[in-house]
Amino acid sequence: MSLLPDTRSFAPDFALDSLLVSAERFITEFHCENHAGPPDRRLRQIRREIGATGTYRHTPAELQFGARVAWRNSARCIGRLYWKSLRVRDRRAVWAAPDVAAECLTHLREATNGGRIRPVITVFAPDAPGRPGPRILNSQLVRYAGHANAEGTSITGDPASADLTRMARDLGWQGGRPPSRFDVLPLVVQAPGACPVLYDVPADAVLEVAIEHPEFGWFGDLGLRWYAVPVISDMYLDIGGVCYPAAPFNGWYMCTEIGSRDFGDVGRYDQLPVIARHMGLSTASDRTLWKDRALTELNVAVLHSFGAAGVTIADHHTESGRFLQHLDREERQGRACPADWTWIVPPAASSATPVFHRYYQNFDQTPNFYRHVPSASQPAVLPAGTGCAARPQRARQAFMS
Repeated sequence: MSLLPDTRSFAPDFALDSLLVSAERFITEFHCENHAGPPDRRLRQIRREIGATGTYRHTPAELQFGARVAWRNSARCIGRLYWKSLRVRDRRAVWAAPDVAAECLTHLREATNGGRIRPVITVFAPDAPGRPGPRILNSQLVRYAGHANAEGTSITGDPASADLTRMARDLGWQGGRPPSRFDVLPLVVQAPGACPVLYDVPADAVLEVAIEHPEFGWFGDLGLRWYAVPVISDMYLDIGGVCYPAAPFNGWYMCTEIGSRDFGDVGRYDQLPVIARHMGLSTASDRTLWKDRALTELNVAVLHSFGAAGVTIADHHTESGRFLQHLDREERQGRACPADWTWIVPPAASSATPVFHRYYQNFDQTPNFYRHVPSASQPAVLPAGTGCAARPQRARQAFMS
């Protein structure tokens, strides 16, 4: 039997009972870790609130703690030593698309901080019974477009953004004419029950770093660049059973994320053959290890360029050591730390880093961040029956702080 009165108008009893269980677990954790005393009074308030509304509202302190612990619980992140430094921007009153876009740009500027990157999360309106929260359809607030040619046989730019680029075009985006490899996509924001709307990302909100090499003068001629702040925006934040569908967050880059993956992956910018040719390496056989040598120099260039530009970036050796420090701290606090070996171990010099040589427990626990299903970059997020695809909408203005 449900512990909650009059719940049938909001959701099935089992759903609300599950919410209450999640709330009790989180609130108990909050009170324990913050030495806030017994949680009984707060839990009684939450039971009443869920019974009356079908959900409950976190206090500002609970929201801050929950967002930070979500980072701490992210099994795929190697940079969790800094979880307590996360700056939480409470924007739960914001749900309209123009306001969400404006706050995203403010987030970008605050996180960039002139190159001294600050970990920041902006939490928008949560899902509630009968009213979902807003959605940001971009995988990151800054992302380069992937322009498919007329035949669909090649892509200029980032292939990972091809679907979102197609959606932006359908919604009226005119950028990238002619297309280049580094056209910043507009923000695509969807308010509850509405069609997605485009918002330009102004140049002054995006700090970019031109990629050069400390020894190879030709490297700058490759025309590579990358943005300074990786703000993940297509995941939802779950705190105590409450879902925040738009909660963009960022740390700072580790060099291999850009060098090994964004630039190095065959399915992304695929720069290893280009660099190998400029280095005079034979690519006739993998046995020459040309990929390894090109990959190393590519990461050297990324680290050098970010450092020369005064932009925070980490190397995979240092971060590996710091992650083991984080594990040690968590163990001393009596907490198990989830970790996915396949993500924690860097994609370059793997066995030369200390995180390679041990096993981890990989398990799920909340608060945490989760991917939206279906994928946020797919047109399936359009509300059925609204004719959104036939009636593209666009906000022409670019918001300024």
